[in-house]
Amino acid sequence: MPISPEDVHAEQVAFANVVATFQQYAPYALTANNRRRKDLFTLPRGDREVLESLGYKDKLAEVDKAIQVNAEFLNKIVDNPAIFGHDMEDDEEEEEYNGDEEEEEQMASGHSHSHEHGSHDHGHSHSHDHSHSHGDHSHSHSGHGILGQPGRAYRPTEGDMEKLRSTIKQFVRDWGAEGKVERDACYEPIKQALLAKFSDIPLEERHKLRVLVPGAGLGRLAWDVASLGFSCQGNEFSHYMLLSSYFILNRTSSVNQHTLYPYVHSFSNIRDKEGLLRAVTIPDVSPSALPPTANFSLVAGDFEEIYGGEPDEDEPQAGQWDAILTCFFIDTAKNIVNYLRIIHRILTPGGVWINLGPLLWHWENNSTNDPSVELSLNEVKVLARKIGLEISNERTIDTTYTNNSQSMLGYVYHAEFWTATKVVPAR
Repeated sequence: MPISPEDVHAEQVAFANVVATFQQYAPYALTANNRRRKDLFTLPRGDREVLESLGYKDKLAEVDKAIQVNAEFLNKIVDNPAIFGHDMEDDEEEEEYNGDEEEEEQMASGHSHSHEHGSHDHGHSHSHDHSHSHGDHSHSHSGHGILGQPGRAYRPTEGDMEKLRSTIKQFVRDWGAEGKVERDACYEPIKQALLAKFSDIPLEERHKLRVLVPGAGLGRLAWDVASLGFSCQGNEFSHYMLLSSYFILNRTSSVNQHTLYPYVHSFSNIRDKEGLLRAVTIPDVSPSALPPTANFSLVAGDFEEIYGGEPDEDEPQAGQWDAILTCFFIDTAKNIVNYLRIIHRILTPGGVWINLGPLLWHWENNSTNDPSVELSLNEVKVLARKIGLEISNERTIDTTYTNNSQSMLGYVYHAEFWTATKVVPAR
C-alpha cells in the first residue's frame, strides 16, 4: 500500500521528537537533580547540616557532572540526523528546561520505509524495564512535534525521557563489558542453537545462510551472528534504537571509546555512591571487527510491514530466511497469530526459528485503542504448532534485563527458550 504524505509527515514529526528528546536530555535531567537541592533547602538547618556532613550535596554535584558526560555522548548520536533521510528544521527555537514550576510539574506527573545503513563496508533496534512496557514500538504522532508546530521546539515528556534512559541502559546490556552476564544468558543459547542447526555447513560457506533478527535493538545479537560468518539482517522499529545502533556500528572506531553513567537517574535502592556513579565504557569490542566475508545489515521499520506485506520484487521475503532469531521480541505483537504466520512464511523449508524471552505483552491495557491478543505460554506453543512450526529443545532460562548489578533491587525473567522448525504449510 502506498505511503501517504500524511504518513510521511507523521514519521518526520516522530523522528524529530526523538531527536529533540536526545538534545534536551541535559536540561531535563539536570532540572530533576536540582529539585533534590531545592528539597534539601526545605529542611531545618540542623537536618541540612547532617546531610551535608554525609556528603549529600557533593553527591548531587557529581551527578550533575555525570549527566553532562551522558549528554555529550547523546548529542554525538544525533549530531547528524540527516543520515536517516529526514530533513530537520534549521530555524527552530530552542526551549530549555529552567526549573520553573510548570516544567517541574510536567516532569513530576509521569512516573517500510525501510532503509539500510552499512556497517564498515561489510555489505552491510526493546526495553524490558520492570516498570514500563518494552521499548519504543509506537511513535508518538501528536501534533506537538518539531515539524508539527513551526517556531516551537518539542517538549519531551517523562515517557520520552524514560525511553531515552532505557536506551542508555541498553548500551550497557549490548555493548558494555558489564552487560556480558546478561548477553551470555540470552544470546549464547541462541547462537549455540544456530550453530548446532547448521553444524554440517563449513565456516567458509556460512555466508550463504540468511539469518534475520527482528527487534534487533542496538544490534549486538545480529552483529554477533554476522561475526560467526552468517549473512545477518537486523530489523528495528524504534527511532531511539535506530539512531543509537547506527552510531555504535558506524561511527565508533575503537574499544571503550565512549563513557556513560547509566545509573544516575534514580537514587532508589542504591547501596553506595559507587552504585549510583559507576561509569561504564562502551563498546567492549570493535564494531568493525567482522570477517571480510560478513554480510551485515540493519533495516528500519515495522516487522509486520516489511516482512509480512506484499512481496517486494527487489527483496522477496517468502521462503528466503534460513533462520529467524527472536530475543525478548514476540511479546511486542498486537496479534501474535500474524507474527507467527510471518515467521513461518518467510522461513525456508526446514528453516529454524530460535526464540528466547518472556511474555510481557507490550500492548496489554494500552491507552491508544490498539488491539491486543495476550496468550499464555502454552497457548503460544500450541499456536506455533498449528501454524506449522515444530517446537523442540524447550527450557526455561532465568535472566535479568538491563539490570544494575549493584542495586538492592533486581527483576528476574523466567524466559522461555525453544527452537522450532518449519515442517508443514501454514494453516
